[in-house]
Amino acid sequence: MKKLLIGLVLCGGLFQAQEAKVLTLPEAIEHALQHKAEAEKARLNIKKGDAQIAEVKANAYPNISFNSNTTYNPLLQETVLPGEMFGAPGQQVKVSFGQRWTSSNMIQLQQQLFNQSVFTGLKAAKSTKEFYLINAQLTEEQIIEKVANAYFQVYQAEQMNENAKSNLKITDQTIKIIKGLYDAGLARKIDYDRVVVARNNVNSAVQQTSNAVDLSENALKFMIGMDMNQEIQLPQQTFDPSVLGYDANIDDRTEIKLMNKQLELLEWQKKASEAEYYPVVALSANYGFLGQGAKFPWWHGEKDGVYWSDLASIGLNINVPIFNGFATKSRIELNKIEILKAEADLRETKLGLDLAHKNAITLLENNMTMIRTQEENVNLAEEVLKNTRSNYQYGLATLNDILDAERDLTEAKNNLTKAKLDYKLAEIELLKSQGKLRTLNELN
Repeated sequence: MKKLLIGLVLCGGLFQAQEAKVLTLPEAIEHALQHKAEAEKARLNIKKGDAQIAEVKANAYPNISFNSNTTYNPLLQETVLPGEMFGAPGQQVKVSFGQRWTSSNMIQLQQQLFNQSVFTGLKAAKSTKEFYLINAQLTEEQIIEKVANAYFQVYQAEQMNENAKSNLKITDQTIKIIKGLYDAGLARKIDYDRVVVARNNVNSAVQQTSNAVDLSENALKFMIGMDMNQEIQLPQQTFDPSVLGYDANIDDRTEIKLMNKQLELLEWQKKASEAEYYPVVALSANYGFLGQGAKFPWWHGEKDGVYWSDLASIGLNINVPIFNGFATKSRIELNKIEILKAEADLRETKLGLDLAHKNAITLLENNMTMIRTQEENVNLAEEVLKNTRSNYQYGLATLNDILDAERDLTEAKNNLTKAKLDYKLAEIELLKSQGKLRTLNELN
């Protein structure tokens, strides 16, 4: 039974291992763009923009409505008229006007013939749709940036864990050397105990870095909207530095395109305010039936004392603004102020993006230099550890020298891992400053 249970556990572990997904950066980005709430809301905003555009366009279409009004008059209004009108001179006669029942059923049509505000709104509709599209692109780029940062954080955690495991192997090798010397009477018991303590410390570091890997993977899975139970693996080549060009056109940045489109919308808003100076011309038309009688009119005719008649009217309405207390002038002035503020923001944003681009280049170059330096340090630290071990066997070095050499090698490996991460983060900043974040799908 125990063997069966152990076999099931091993098979289960093998099954889980087979389910682990090798996740590249483009796949992580695509998954985030398909499943993250921010991306979904950006797509919904585009649909919202379509609905808003349709709402604006509706003002230019004919407005048709039907109105039915049926009234019962329990008391008819009476008017006193001279009796001469009814052949009764010298008397006053009360006459009731109207019928007990009246039913009015009208179809009404209204059509804007000239309304500058409507025309301006129609022209602004295209800019509004483009604004939502650019805003969605900016949202996607922000998601790409977050995913890329989280992705490389996972790789750093994995690399740090590999470094710790490698250091554990190195410490185990040192233990074997000291143990052999101790058994031969060439090393002290305290030396052997010290390296065992060092191995235990490194083993603890392995566990800590393993936990860090789990935490960083969970953070990445949350960032891309992936099931937390899904196991993932990162390709080894993911962390290699990429060769990038340094040229950039700030006007290609999505942020600049969005601000330019916002300026365009502000210009349309100013034109909409100016449209208040123009007259408004509208056509109206009505057609319907009026029923009157002593009975409910809908299903009765003349034989029941209900009389129906149709009626129609066509009208042309012209509204010419003359004076509104300078309200329109004030609104136009406010629109101009908003445009000037947006232009100031645009200039400041361009300056900031140019600064970010230059800083990204500097960071990228410095981090590449740091990577080369740390690679040399790792090779040198490995050589120092090898020579120190050899010297220890001949009594030319102390145990402290070996432990110091191991710590130096550990630090050099971790520094190299951090330098590579810093390079990839600087790479993301450079691509962002160039407006080329989407090319991350092609870098790995």
